[in-house]
Amino acid sequence: MINRQTLAAPVVCAGVGLHTGERVRLALQPAPSGTGVVFIRSDVTDQDNRIEARADAVTGVRLGTTIANEAGVSVATVEHLMAALAGVGVDDVIVDIDGPELPVMDGSSMPFVELIHNVGLKQQAMPRRAIQVLKPVTVETEGRRASFLPALKPMIEVEISFEHQAVGRQTCVFDVTPDIFAEDIAGARTFGFKKDFDTLLAAGLARGGSMDNAIVLDETGVVNPEGLRFNDEFVRHKALDALGDLYLAGAPIIGRYSASRPGHSINNEALRALLNDPTAWKWVPMRGGVAQDVALANS
Repeated sequence: MINRQTLAAPVVCAGVGLHTGERVRLALQPAPSGTGVVFIRSDVTDQDNRIEARADAVTGVRLGTTIANEAGVSVATVEHLMAALAGVGVDDVIVDIDGPELPVMDGSSMPFVELIHNVGLKQQAMPRRAIQVLKPVTVETEGRRASFLPALKPMIEVEISFEHQAVGRQTCVFDVTPDIFAEDIAGARTFGFKKDFDTLLAAGLARGGSMDNAIVLDETGVVNPEGLRFNDEFVRHKALDALGDLYLAGAPIIGRYSASRPGHSINNEALRALLNDPTAWKWVPMRGGVAQDVALANS
């Protein structure tokens, strides 16, 4: 059986929020077994500043995922860190942050993965559990579709389509393992269109955005001098976002998440639909990421 994991030591980084443009300091702290992922807003001292990373804590999904506690204290753009924690396999961690939005770093999950690798992981005494999908669960909205399907391991399949010559139609399918995530998914950066930048600024968004932390597209193609890290970096980043959003389940999901034109909204909607149907899933022990249900394994 696989046991839960936390960090072997604290690790710290700093950067600016993608949308607020504010500089923030973030510290990842080892946590006792069973803690889960918990954010602490250290700059908030006059009310509850503890925010648990849960699907039902999501309060915003516009260009990022925001979670909040009952006091209304929130933290935004959590998906890239959540993807890193899911991909590496961190179950228990305290995320101390002194501002309202996580630092965007380079626009991917790789800086967080490297921070975790630098200090290493520590095995906990408590066995790791997973959510095993037992039957299909599907949601559809505004031309977007997302489904959880039974499978013998955690998998993500994402398809996107943009009317831009640099993007077009792209598909990404990957097994959620630490090695595959680190090599194929973690480095994929967020992206945006230059023509939308002024509109986002007027809406109070993208104030920290730049070619240092995002792929920028104009009418002709990719503006960034260094180009793309992967030929299909756009869809890989959407898969990264999906993994981060789904880790708000509080555990790995043994099943196939298949999404067409996904975004933070439908990722959270699909996750809530799964968790709200007690006949669609069950808790199972983790043994190498393989489903433990004999009937499902033999189907």
